[in-house]
Amino acid sequence: MTIDIKGSIPPVITPFSSGKVDFDCYCKLIEFHVNEGSHGILVNGTSAEPSTLTVDERNQLVDCAIIAANKSIPIVAATGSHSLVETRALTRHAVNAGADALLIVTPYYIRPPQRGIIEYYLEVTQGIEIPWLIYHIPGRAAVSISIDTIKELKEKSPTFIGMKHAVNDLGFVSQCLAEFPEFQVFVGLEELSFPELAIGAAGLMNAVGNLRPAILSDMCQAVWDNDLEKGKSLHHQLFELNQSVFYDTNPIPIKYMMKRMGLLPNNEHRLPMSPATAELEQRLDCVLERAGLI
Repeated sequence: MTIDIKGSIPPVITPFSSGKVDFDCYCKLIEFHVNEGSHGILVNGTSAEPSTLTVDERNQLVDCAIIAANKSIPIVAATGSHSLVETRALTRHAVNAGADALLIVTPYYIRPPQRGIIEYYLEVTQGIEIPWLIYHIPGRAAVSISIDTIKELKEKSPTFIGMKHAVNDLGFVSQCLAEFPEFQVFVGLEELSFPELAIGAAGLMNAVGNLRPAILSDMCQAVWDNDLEKGKSLHHQLFELNQSVFYDTNPIPIKYMMKRMGLLPNNEHRLPMSPATAELEQRLDCVLERAGLI
């Protein structure tokens, strides 16, 4: 059976307690998203602080999500790393555990050439039968992908279906969708959610979905129903909340707001990440109050 990967697929945060991953809390967050109408779950996305996690912890989060979702919604596992060996290990575990799709970030820090990126993805996904997407986030990875790279990967990898696009470049999205009509683009920047959906994006993979899962699913449905007025209204309704996600490095604002909303017992990070300052807390409290969330 082919799983339909589309709609709002939030990158769920990683809860910590006294320095350890709180897997019980994580399972409850997955159940929260299922009940709130998210169309899928993204495990180990940027909002999950994966670079602070061990390979074993990342694998355990995938296992937890699959068990907690109980096949009710698709699980997309983010399995990318700067290391080919590590990415291959994460990918194989996710596939064997039963993930429905993979999101693989462009190798960060090393700044490889396009030919290296192509061979990297082909090597990692060789023999993989579930769909996979590129995670395009040049602001963090320090490398971009080109339209020619996408074209070559589509020609050489039958399971390559799209990308999460986390850069303010609506023109590149338009170019991809015009050249590859079946290409599935997922929005990775909150402020561009509605505009990209309106031009043909397949869905959202947005950190703000940790706070308001239902409204993001509603925005997707509005566009699918061709109700652009409703979509525009939801876009404006979310606008300040979307901006607040980036008042500091993601997921610092998200975790604080989740604790204030009662979704997290602890607002805890692993170094070098650090909790919100007192000044940021006050600013975020005002956002939550205006949004009617506290």
